[in-house]
Amino acid sequence: MSFLAPFALILTAAAAVPLVLHLLRHRTGEKIDFPAVRYMLRAAREHSRELKIRNLLLMVLRVAIVLSLAFAAARPVGRLFGGGHAPTALAIVLDNSLSTSAVVDGAPVLARLKDAARGVVARANSGDRLWLVTADARVVGATTPTVRAALDRAEPLAGAGDLRAAVARAVQLVKGAGIPARQIAIVTDAQASAWTTTLQLDDVTATVYAVPGAVPRNRAVLRAAAEPAHWTPRGAVRAATSSTDSVTYRVAVGARSTARGSAAPGADLVVRLDPSERGWLSGSVELEPDELRGDDQRFFAVHVGAAPSVVAEAGAGAFGRTAVDALVQEGRVTRGADVALTSAEAARRPGVIFAPTDPVQISAANRALERANIPWRYGAAHSGPAPVRGAGLANVTATKWYALEPRGVLEAGAADTLARVGGDPWAVAGDGYVLVASPLSADATDLPLRASWVPWLGAAVAERLAGEAGAVTDVAPGAIVSRPPWARELEMPDGSVRPVRDARMAAPDRVGVYFWRRGTARAGALVVNVEAAESDLARLTPTLLRARFTGGDATVSADVARWTAAAFTVSGRRTLEGAFLWLALALLALEAWVARAPAARRAE
Repeated sequence: MSFLAPFALILTAAAAVPLVLHLLRHRTGEKIDFPAVRYMLRAAREHSRELKIRNLLLMVLRVAIVLSLAFAAARPVGRLFGGGHAPTALAIVLDNSLSTSAVVDGAPVLARLKDAARGVVARANSGDRLWLVTADARVVGATTPTVRAALDRAEPLAGAGDLRAAVARAVQLVKGAGIPARQIAIVTDAQASAWTTTLQLDDVTATVYAVPGAVPRNRAVLRAAAEPAHWTPRGAVRAATSSTDSVTYRVAVGARSTARGSAAPGADLVVRLDPSERGWLSGSVELEPDELRGDDQRFFAVHVGAAPSVVAEAGAGAFGRTAVDALVQEGRVTRGADVALTSAEAARRPGVIFAPTDPVQISAANRALERANIPWRYGAAHSGPAPVRGAGLANVTATKWYALEPRGVLEAGAADTLARVGGDPWAVAGDGYVLVASPLSADATDLPLRASWVPWLGAAVAERLAGEAGAVTDVAPGAIVSRPPWARELEMPDGSVRPVRDARMAAPDRVGVYFWRRGTARAGALVVNVEAAESDLARLTPTLLRARFTGGDATVSADVARWTAAAFTVSGRRTLEGAFLWLALALLALEAWVARAPAARRAE
């Protein structure tokens, strides 16, 4: 048995008071022979044995009463009979991911999960520590009123959240509470795509409530993107939907709804458009509503404007001229001198710059890079072949390349690494330049021989070098993204502007199109959409969900009453202060009866 308030045990010293009073009763004073009380003294001597036993019993009862009250004040905890539960550190993990906003039987699943969590909160007492951890790993606690209020405020997220991080955070909280009894209570819709990996409990007990019921049928837009990302001014919107039957859709670009139609199950949508608006625009593909509204619309961003003019200078060779010709034919660029495709000996901005084909020219190339204010230089030569890894460069290899070395210390976020060979940068981009480590020749890299060559070059010009150049970044709500080095503001979907300072930041929690601003103009987009996997509402069975936990006891129940009753029971111990108070009351009653017994007999 242990005590929550052991300092109160000092009250046990008061048990000596009845003992001392009992002993003092045996002290006798001066004897006076008074004839009137002789009869009474004789009667007392006749009942002296009975009186001694009664006084001794009263002394024992009074000592026991004082000890019972002292123990109750010390708040004992043990595995004996008693009420309530031992103080427990308990973290409730509330799965409020987007899938829990699905309406089943007329109410969102999240409402049932919150009701279950409230049942656990109602069982907490003053000795417990309590937290609420939502699916985005945010924590509220550690008092009961605070957690109850947070439960009332909880809303579904716009995405999947991170239940793995939420459980890990809950385990960390209860282990750091300093209370031996530790438990996490999880309420979830058991969505299979949310519980894909094994979670470590680290000797903490977990009780999981998996809401029962049928899974609603769901239609969703799984993907939507502008092709290409920059329209000059024509382009296309390609989207993919998830549906078991035909579904009607609507495509909007800018402030206008531009196309409607019906899509067959599983078929991709391709809508070709020629919008009248210019500049950076937001767009969306939307389906008719169903039980899960959060994935019925998916956003994209596109830049609409004149094609940039590009020239393939002499150092670009035949591969450069051919690529520019192909981009001109596609209407993605025009002929002109705004952007150069060149070798590093003639480096200028804006330009796509390749390493010199002649190693003797490396020094001249580095001097040209410095004159163009490009903060990189070519270093030691390397040879391969080695695979090049980067967006749009699948199956590309490098045979010859030079180490790309920063000239001095670069400001955080001042340059992006577009591709790597081994662990070293192979293509880097910054303000007005894309710099490649290999020469633009077949014996240095097979990039110009690959089908990806022209699309990669077109994207580099449009996203990095054109007048309103900018890239579109697709992320999930709350994901960590890198801020473009030139961007200091982010334009919200409602047109308001939020300053941004950190090189890396969390994406907004709500879906939509957000624009990076260069000065006062839009120069790129951050598109926030729900994860496609969140649209799959299939659930794990209790057995499979139980198998996702390791390193501690875990139970999964679809019975909310049983799950609620399992809260705060991990230690098997109870608080015994109530039992000691009842014992003290019983002893008081017995003491009163014993003390009154002689008077009652005399009255008879």
